[in-house]
Amino acid sequence: MQELISVWVRDPRIQKEDFWHAYLDYEICIHTNSLAFNKKNSCVRRRYSEFVWLRQKLQENALLAMNLPELPPKNPFFSLNNARQITARMEGLRHFLEEIMRNPVLLSDSCLHLFLQSQLSVRNIEACAEGRRNYTVTEAIQRSGAQAKRFGSEETSQEERESDSE
Repeated sequence: MQELISVWVRDPRIQKEDFWHAYLDYEICIHTNSLAFNKKNSCVRRRYSEFVWLRQKLQENALLAMNLPELPPKNPFFSLNNARQITARMEGLRHFLEEIMRNPVLLSDSCLHLFLQSQLSVRNIEACAEGRRNYTVTEAIQRSGAQAKRFGSEETSQEERESDSE
């Protein structure tokens, strides 16, 4: 059977941090038969800055031994209301993920799997991948539902809740 990994970046939503600050997040959906993934279907929401973090983390973990694909450029004039800019960014993010998942070294990175298949914040992704949480990578992914809420609200420690809110 041929291995299949399909990724979609869709459903941009404006999230308001406060009266003056807003950002877009995107639904990232994976459908796969690859043994590299714990879940065959998953959807999470991520914002552009989290993709920037992921690229940096993958570069660190790969020991700078390879060139990673580029993200769509950060545009200081990016408009949350410009459909063409939003569509171009979503296409760029999808292309970035497709290229990452074609590389076996990068595909084996636990941060990538947590990014794609859990609702953990980037801070908790790092902590989980480094073994500094009371759950494993697999547990974080298996417990994560398709809804856009953060991981384990009843089971999450005060320290994790505080770091998730940053």
